[in-house]
Amino acid sequence: MKKIIFFLLIALLTLNLGVAEETAFNRVKLADAKGKQADARLIFSGNNNNLVVRVADRDFLTVPYDQVDKFSNEYTKKHRVTQGAVVMIASLGAGAIVMLTKSKSHWLYMDFPEQNVPKSVVLRMDKKEYKNIFEAVKTHAGKEVEFLGDSKDKSKKQHKENDKGK
Repeated sequence: MKKIIFFLLIALLTLNLGVAEETAFNRVKLADAKGKQADARLIFSGNNNNLVVRVADRDFLTVPYDQVDKFSNEYTKKHRVTQGAVVMIASLGAGAIVMLTKSKSHWLYMDFPEQNVPKSVVLRMDKKEYKNIFEAVKTHAGKEVEFLGDSKDKSKKQHKENDKGK
């Protein structure tokens, strides 16, 4: 019964994305070159056929769908050391367990030209919304999201290739 309800909800969500004039995601963070993240809103505007990244009630970026070269996704995993240390104050064992668990962050890269110069915007997606954002990219922009996998695996492969070349 739960599976049927789940599939019905997914079907309704997919139909809703196809009909919607505008689809917005509020649990997104815009990453800058220094690694700082600002709360942002990702908007797929059906009326204007463009993608908008809004930060603090201002449009940070507006790109027409047809100008986006590529959407790609990558994820990172890291141990929850800070959270574990906080929990460790209350319970030593629980804090150690939390430290051993990993959190996963999903990243969306959008590559597009701006005045003939390649640009890229990096957004951190909420774990509850990232699949819906992929569907919105497909529905609104008509493009597929390229999955790059785990960023650590990629960096390990690059280090191994560099070591082989020496």
